[in-house]
Amino acid sequence: MRLIKSTHADGEQKRELPPPFRNPFVHDLRFTSAQKLQIGLMTVTLFPIRLFIAAFMMLLAWPFAFIASVGRSDATVEPQCLWRKVVDLALKTIMRVMWFAGGFHWITIKGRRALPAEAAILTLGPHSSYFDAMPVTMTMASIVMKAESKDIPVWGTLIKYIRPVFVSRSDQDSRRKTVEEIKRRAHSGGEWPQIMIFPEGTCTNRSCLITFKPGAFIPAVPVQPVVIRYPNQLDTITWTWQGPGAFKILWLTLCQLHNEFEIEYLPIYSPSEEEKKNPALFAHNVRRLMAKALQVPVTDYSFEDCQLAMAEGQIRLPVDTCLLEFAKLVRSLGLKRVNSEKLLQDYGNRARKLQGERLSLEDFAEFLNLPVSDVLRDMFALFDENEDNSMDVREFVIAFSVVCRPAKTLDTIRLAFKMFEADEDGAITENELMCVLRTALGVGKLKVSRLFRAIDDEDSGKITFESFREFAEQHPDFAEHFLYSDNAGFGSSSPPHANGFCADFSLSDHHAPQKKLD
Repeated sequence: MRLIKSTHADGEQKRELPPPFRNPFVHDLRFTSAQKLQIGLMTVTLFPIRLFIAAFMMLLAWPFAFIASVGRSDATVEPQCLWRKVVDLALKTIMRVMWFAGGFHWITIKGRRALPAEAAILTLGPHSSYFDAMPVTMTMASIVMKAESKDIPVWGTLIKYIRPVFVSRSDQDSRRKTVEEIKRRAHSGGEWPQIMIFPEGTCTNRSCLITFKPGAFIPAVPVQPVVIRYPNQLDTITWTWQGPGAFKILWLTLCQLHNEFEIEYLPIYSPSEEEKKNPALFAHNVRRLMAKALQVPVTDYSFEDCQLAMAEGQIRLPVDTCLLEFAKLVRSLGLKRVNSEKLLQDYGNRARKLQGERLSLEDFAEFLNLPVSDVLRDMFALFDENEDNSMDVREFVIAFSVVCRPAKTLDTIRLAFKMFEADEDGAITENELMCVLRTALGVGKLKVSRLFRAIDDEDSGKITFESFREFAEQHPDFAEHFLYSDNAGFGSSSPPHANGFCADFSLSDHHAPQKKLD
């Protein structure tokens, strides 16, 4: 596979900004010798002091939040009497001291924050870290949170004070109820606190704005877009799916002498009649406005693509994988369906019968039973590595398998062996193994000689799936030792992790209105 510039998958013929080339779910943090020395000195001097002050401020805020939350109703808003205003000011001050102790000595604020009656919903982006909670503590606005958060000691009490909208994992109907609650608050005429929502639904490295989920836009009320920036020389803030973990980010950030943070309130965006009927279009247009203010690209990568970045299979995707681009095109073509397993078997059987025959664009369209389109051309180009207007459809099936079941590495490899293996012995060659693995990883080049020789202990020049499976069972870390060490671009070997402090509450795809971007 080869990475190309997709010019059609976003539903537009032209882009205002070029598409991103960085994987938005990966953060590779590197230090100079001077930076390492600074971090070492700060670790034994300023870091423990800052950590203590931050923890003390959290504990100091707890009694204020607890008293103010006692006897509250979840259905109505009590008047802001004097003592509640004092508590609110006290909590904002305590939280500001906490951030100051963490190195955020001053916070740059641009624009004017709208009143609740003007814009009940604030859409923030890009979402890249738990430090994005700063605007929440500055305004005491409500957010959407997982219901489990309210049971966390100290933190849960602070969360309940800002009257969040909770999403419950145990309630199958929770997402619909969440959207209904947001609509109810949004149409209250400013009685309820504003709701801050990160519509991306997950953390990225701020290199672009990924697809906005429509939940914040379903109420069809004016929203105020808000962009946040961390213009620091060293990015210790970003907490993505592949990169430094939560505590490491906290440690490195507290070891910086000063951390900058900017928040910019953009003009209120009032939806048109068409946008009110189409939340996806509303979300798309607000995202484009925010991207322009940030001077970053937009991309159709989404929260679901994080599953590729964090998949716990036996092979981990490299930083420069083409599979994120492929997954975006799969969604645009509507290929990923509920019965993907059955579809994969059908694709696999038909691809095997072709025995490596190269297909043209028209043949590929017929294979998928789709018309030729600009999006299909972009997908075809991913596999047209020789630029001779032909592709091996077996590579498409392998990539599709990874996208449909990212954690089931061996299932994808088994399917690939069935398509490539010779009839007489059910084995494949080193070149065929290279083709299988490079497609499964979404890279253009891959060295597999050491891995192949390790599996082919009889030096027959061929291996079967059974021998591959047995080797993988005996060497669970085979990719680390035989692939990552021999090939560049795989980055850190640390496992990916979930992140983001805002819950995903958008309705499922079959409930959400379809995007219309014409």
